Amino acid sequence: MFSKWVFCGFVYFLLGFLNLVEFCSGGITSSYVRNADLSLDMPLDSDVFRVPPGYNAPQQVHITQGDHGGRGLIISWITPDEPGSNTVVYWAEDSKLKGSANGVVLTYKYFNYTSGYIHHCKIKNLKFDTKYYYEVGIGNTTRQFWFITPPKVGPDAPYTFGLIGDLGQTYDSNRTLTHYESNPAKGQTVLFVGDLSYADDYPFHDNARWDTWSRFIERNAAHQPWIWTAGNHELDFDPEIGETKPFKPYTSRFFVPYRASESTSPLWYSIKRAAAYVIVLSSYSAYGKSTPQYKWLAMELPKVNRTETPWLIVLMHSPWYNSYVHHYMEGESMRVVYESWFVEYKVDVVFAGHVHAYERSERISNIAYNIVNGLCTPRSDHSAPVYITIGDGGNLEGLATEMTEPQPPYSAYREASFGHGIFDIKNRTHAYFSWHRNQDGFAVEADSLWFHNRYWTSPERTFLAASQ
Repeated sequence: MFSKWVFCGFVYFLLGFLNLVEFCSGGITSSYVRNADLSLDMPLDSDVFRVPPGYNAPQQVHITQGDHGGRGLIISWITPDEPGSNTVVYWAEDSKLKGSANGVVLTYKYFNYTSGYIHHCKIKNLKFDTKYYYEVGIGNTTRQFWFITPPKVGPDAPYTFGLIGDLGQTYDSNRTLTHYESNPAKGQTVLFVGDLSYADDYPFHDNARWDTWSRFIERNAAHQPWIWTAGNHELDFDPEIGETKPFKPYTSRFFVPYRASESTSPLWYSIKRAAAYVIVLSSYSAYGKSTPQYKWLAMELPKVNRTETPWLIVLMHSPWYNSYVHHYMEGESMRVVYESWFVEYKVDVVFAGHVHAYERSERISNIAYNIVNGLCTPRSDHSAPVYITIGDGGNLEGLATEMTEPQPPYSAYREASFGHGIFDIKNRTHAYFSWHRNQDGFAVEADSLWFHNRYWTSPERTFLAASQ
């Protein structure tokens, strides 16, 4: 009996300690100092921008999830000279039987730019947890790639996500992608929190910079899905040059499976992958009451089955909690509209970009404030998400280095460095997040946090499990 109670006491102590790690590790402003100069673009003749050899060879190959549950894949690529073939040939590593699928081809014009032929092809009914090879192109210019499908959706399906945002195409961008690819944690899918190519930072929104960027990321995005979120640099809205359709280059080049989650727009949608339910929102589309995005999210959150996908992740571009001077409180109006839902449905983590730095929050909310009660300070809230800003990919605009002082209590850790994140789901109860600055060795964690799933580790469920 004595040993039983000693063991139980140790368990409760350990749980309490882990909760302290999660909720009370805050208040750190990193003392790490790095060069604050603007990032420099890689030259256009850099090998990362190289055009594949051969006439009309497929380029800018990238993949993303193609359905809601992980058995589908969207493969996209561009042929520069003529449409060519819109067929993808694919086969499982352990099979000689080849399948094929046909896609769609489109082009778009932006000011004085005309795109190449953009191909999007959806593959369906793939086997879970299987390595596949695929080919695009014709004859001597056929190119071959591979990908690995996720495990079947389920509460104990381990899976590792990478986190990248605000990437651009500078030397620092290349360091970020290289650092992520070399991380021994081995991310399997990138959750990308917006601001891709920064083409709109060039004269007349130079869309050729969409081509260079897409060739740059091909080395990774052709092999593992990138789950796309639209940022402000994807708007490409410029009436002065006659461009009045927002998101035209982005939505032409990057297809997502939005209809599978009954969304009416590719700018907000959801997917299930392994033990995670991922919701993508648009910071730069209407989100107030009665808008399409609002109505969709109101219907979407109740659909999440935490016994099937215990980890609920939200992606957006503009952060709600940000203690940097740059973009300070830009996400406030969206927070007011949706934050109570995030608390009600116990969202685990919200990843955002926009601020070119890194920051992690405590579990806090500001839903008590009702404009007359004066309760306008964020408060500790066990049901609230952790908010992580990871807009530190390395773009030409440089780092956001100026911070609000003193550091607010809701800010657990902040640092103005370029880097990437890893969200490693272990099982239904535990996940591990780590942030890696570019200047460190591949395995070095500049910041980290153990997540304890609040659905599966709640006192009610713990008691129920013990009594069964």
